[in-house]
Amino acid sequence: MIRRSDNLKFMAQLETGAFKLIVTSPPYNIGKSYERRSSLDAYIESQAAVVDEAIRLLHPRGSICWQVGNHVDGGEVFPLDVALYPLFKRRGLKLRNRIVWHFEHGLHCSKRLSGRHETILWFTKGDDYAFNLDAVRVPSKYPHKKHFKGPNAGKLSGNPLGKNPGDVWMIPNVKSNHCEKTGHPCQFPVELIERLVLALTERGEMVLDPYMGVGSAVIAAMMHGRVGYGCDVVQEYVDIAHDRVRQLRTGTLRTRPMDRPIYDPRLPGGGQR
Repeated sequence: MIRRSDNLKFMAQLETGAFKLIVTSPPYNIGKSYERRSSLDAYIESQAAVVDEAIRLLHPRGSICWQVGNHVDGGEVFPLDVALYPLFKRRGLKLRNRIVWHFEHGLHCSKRLSGRHETILWFTKGDDYAFNLDAVRVPSKYPHKKHFKGPNAGKLSGNPLGKNPGDVWMIPNVKSNHCEKTGHPCQFPVELIERLVLALTERGEMVLDPYMGVGSAVIAAMMHGRVGYGCDVVQEYVDIAHDRVRQLRTGTLRTRPMDRPIYDPRLPGGGQR
């Protein structure tokens, strides 16, 4: 379900406890065309209302993943994950990981080091939560390595399905040469959300993005047999999201595969696209 709507109005119509994963990237309050800049305190207060609704909608074994970068004011950097963490903690949620999303491309700064990462705060309601590690394992560096002594000598020393991907994810961001690029200036790469969908939900379960943009979270959910919900206040982005869903259903949507190397000289564009 995709709607043009204020997210609080949209979320108010949804069933309590229905969503196994709520994943989103709210505006960073830096003056992008789709947001209205306000004081940092006012921004955090506005986020609190959305967080409250997200917690109401979250399944008891579900997860909230809040992806943010930095708010910059007068050249000073304010990390939004640090500013927003207390909103979730005061409401009883538990932080499971602070995932660092690293990418190579972005604006070049002249008075500080250029930012090349953002973060995802992964919260759960309690200690009994869904987590499917095997679904998101990545290839081991030494897949055939074996124990050389002890009772397991000669046996594989690692999991044959691969290793835990860790909490630093190297995934290209969506810039002009990315195959998923649309008119949105800060677009989620689908593969970033795919990993969260696979790790934190099962087929048939529901995923919500209350700041949907052009629908990358909905696309990631649908690609893996989940049910995607999302809303945005910008009609242009909602129209693009509908078109991307249509392309997915007809098999014409281009997305960057999860298993494609970050850089492979044998591929056009080094595999970034």
